[in-house]
Amino acid sequence: MAKAKTVYTCTECGAAEPKWQGQCPSCHAWNTLVETIAETISASRFAPLAETAGLQKLAEVEAAEVPRQPTGVSEFDRVLGGGLVAGGVVLIGGDPGIGKSTLLLQTLCHIGNARKAIYVSGEESPQQIAMRAKRLGLDASPISLLAEINLEKIISMLQKHKPDIAVIDSIQTVYSEALQSAPGSVAQVRECSAQLTRLAKQAGITVILVGHVTKEGALAGPRVLEHIVDTVLYFEGDQSSSFRLIRAFKNRFGAVNELGVFAMTEKGLREVTNPSALFLSHHSEQVAGSCITVTMEGSRPLLIEIQALVDEAHAPNPKRLCVGLEQNRLAMLLAVLHRHAGVACFDQDVFINAVGGVRISEPAVDLAVLLSITSSLKNKPLYNKLIVFGEVGLAGEVRPVQRGQERLKEAAKLGFTKAIIPKANAPKQKIDGIEIIAVERLDQALARLRDI
Repeated sequence: MAKAKTVYTCTECGAAEPKWQGQCPSCHAWNTLVETIAETISASRFAPLAETAGLQKLAEVEAAEVPRQPTGVSEFDRVLGGGLVAGGVVLIGGDPGIGKSTLLLQTLCHIGNARKAIYVSGEESPQQIAMRAKRLGLDASPISLLAEINLEKIISMLQKHKPDIAVIDSIQTVYSEALQSAPGSVAQVRECSAQLTRLAKQAGITVILVGHVTKEGALAGPRVLEHIVDTVLYFEGDQSSSFRLIRAFKNRFGAVNELGVFAMTEKGLREVTNPSALFLSHHSEQVAGSCITVTMEGSRPLLIEIQALVDEAHAPNPKRLCVGLEQNRLAMLLAVLHRHAGVACFDQDVFINAVGGVRISEPAVDLAVLLSITSSLKNKPLYNKLIVFGEVGLAGEVRPVQRGQERLKEAAKLGFTKAIIPKANAPKQKIDGIEIIAVERLDQALARLRDI
């Protein structure tokens, strides 16, 4: 038997090279070429599943709102943009054991009576899935199971039964007979996802793909996988914590950066109705270095506690450490605090933490970070019903942030009575229950703290 020819395939762009190189010549990524078996192309590999549509003028195409099918899990619907879409392809990734299969099994059980659903498992046997459904107390009678990893057999079964929703758990276990490489390889993941996507579009089946992640937290397989699908979701959470976060990083049918919050219980994933409570500490007394801010996760305002600890440095180079915020931005904010407010921290260790393990990328938390640092440095607690948000510029100005009204309304709803915000975000009409303190510069915000 002749030895199979091997090539080196880039895990980022999928380009194939005859020999190994440190850098991919196509996408210029480093150390991404892995050895795979050279593929043989069959005549039927790219055969169309249906006839190609004719050429159309864009002006002649009627724009229509895409109907959504609610899943019955409101937090999942929020991240999806209102629900599942016929013909849409959703990719959901996350660490092993985080709850991906549990969430999808619960979702299928909720909508199984209204929609025909098939669960294709390449990792677990039907008995294991049945045991999980029984443990969670779910009525899985309307769900059809298929334990299969062969792509051709899966597509044949989907074409035969024509379900409304199909879950593939997981895409890394599926292989196509047209390729010689092993399941999970770059070529197999690319080909299998492309074939399932074509089937979803042409047959109107909603396909949900479960994806593995690498040790760095990125989705395993070629980057083209995320380009092919309509929606990319990441399931996050600490194994030592019961809380799980699901985020949308791409969504052709809704807003990106939406956030859904769940709690893992003995009966599966439970929706968290008040996620702001997760990110707020409950101190028995006021403590220095704590400041509450409001950040936007998609369309949802979340109240998050920013904690700062400023301590005398015992080394020539003071430490600057951030958990949940960007490290370089902290260095910039400390320079602004010294230059425009006269508060020096060059001989102090500064530690910043966003409570609850949430990651904040928007600059709206700048003012809260600086006020928490000042509070810790002077060992003076802030008012416990104070909310703060605003971006701080290099000139010391406090810049407005997006959707300030929604942030203030959320804070007032949770019982906060005072707010220090940018002057440009000051509401024209008074918001009941909360006093607005509008500032234009950082030194004004620090001065107003003495009056609170």
